Amino acid sequence: MVKRKESFSVERNENMRGGDGVVEIKRMLTPEEMYEKGRLYSMLTMEPGSSIGYHVHEGEMESFYVIRGEAEYQDGGETVRLQPGDVTLTQAGEGHSIKSVGSEPLEVIAQILYK
Repeated sequence: MVKRKESFSVERNENMRGGDGVVEIKRMLTPEEMYEKGRLYSMLTMEPGSSIGYHVHEGEMESFYVIRGEAEYQDGGETVRLQPGDVTLTQAGEGHSIKSVGSEPLEVIAQILYK
């Protein structure tokens, strides 16, 4: 199966999880296509200054793969800078946030899988 980018549903989420600005979410796979093992496989795009606020994952994990841009990522109590090619992993019971801090939009692939 091939899914063309034109077929992705797109939503815009303002102040996502208490963050700033707008996060554009392109949903690339549905939960059914992931055999109900997860709820998200999407491309997230954030303009500089936009963010997803700190939140904790319960019963699921989330990973980000940075495609473009730079981010400030809070991993529990530590803040780190992310660049293209970096991968994050937030396990069940852990929390994180992410903010676009570069001069260009931040693009990440986000995946949430159930424990």
